[in-house]
Amino acid sequence: MTSRSYWFGLALLVVFGASKAARGQAGTPDNPSVEPAPAPAAGEGASVVPAASVPAPYSLPWQLRPAAVGTVVRSDTAVAFYEDPTSGNGGSTVASMLLVSYKLMPNLAPLVRIGVVKNVPPMGGGATSFVNPVAGVTYLVKLPHELRLALFGAMAFPVGMGGGNSPDAATRAASLSGIAARSAMDNAMFAVNCLTPFGGAGLAWVAHGLTVQAEVTVLQLFRVRGEDQDPEAARPNSTFGLHVGYFVIPELSFGAELRYQRWLSTPSFVAANAASRDTATFAIGIRGHWKLGESIWFRPGIVYARGLDDPMARQRYNIVQVDLLVAF
Repeated sequence: MTSRSYWFGLALLVVFGASKAARGQAGTPDNPSVEPAPAPAAGEGASVVPAASVPAPYSLPWQLRPAAVGTVVRSDTAVAFYEDPTSGNGGSTVASMLLVSYKLMPNLAPLVRIGVVKNVPPMGGGATSFVNPVAGVTYLVKLPHELRLALFGAMAFPVGMGGGNSPDAATRAASLSGIAARSAMDNAMFAVNCLTPFGGAGLAWVAHGLTVQAEVTVLQLFRVRGEDQDPEAARPNSTFGLHVGYFVIPELSFGAELRYQRWLSTPSFVAANAASRDTATFAIGIRGHWKLGESIWFRPGIVYARGLDDPMARQRYNIVQVDLLVAF
């Protein structure tokens, strides 16, 4: 059994075990991710909200897109430590993202996301780079049996630093270093020579304090500058993810993720190094869910991630991500 098959099998066992344990629990805590269930009107003879009408809490993913819509300000920073396999020297990358979304309708929320990367390579000078911004929209569909479907569409705009035919080498390296630091799940933001439309869907089961969510995204990168740096005029990419989260108490949840990225064509860098075709990573972390006001929630979290295969495993990637989210 390959290392990647082992980890995928382990993830499926975790999902099965958590689902079985959750079904045996009675009742669910209140869910700060959605609107609370209305209390019965006076005179209707009910003094409490029936347990069945209390929404189950939703575990927010770390790197996957939430299967929820809301007015949110979210800052998350990934700090990656790695080594040069030849020299053994260490390097680091800090990739920070800021996302703002607005709940325009009960099931629709547009969003904007920007990012900056600072890279300190094992050898040579480092640099800081602002990468491609993203604008998009999330549409949520609530399905029977505690299922919810989140549809997503977005565009990454090729205005990031380090692009063109004659970029500063350190700045370009900084932009590219963000790919691994973000588990290769945000490639559109770091492809600074490309205009990239992308879309995907996530399906989540949310019940009994347990969240199980799967996601798929397809990206189409169109080169609009820097043909000397990026020979291919277009190259398709894909990402997949599985998130399992569980609330131990209403204010605290644990979450684990399996992430996978794969190039659907064979660009020049894949032809030169077959290991760069796909990337698998695993992450586990903890998140708080704290109410700050009548309608304000603070959801801080910290997660550890590492690469499961080459090239990230060979470079000994270890990643710590700090996620700070405020929902209004």
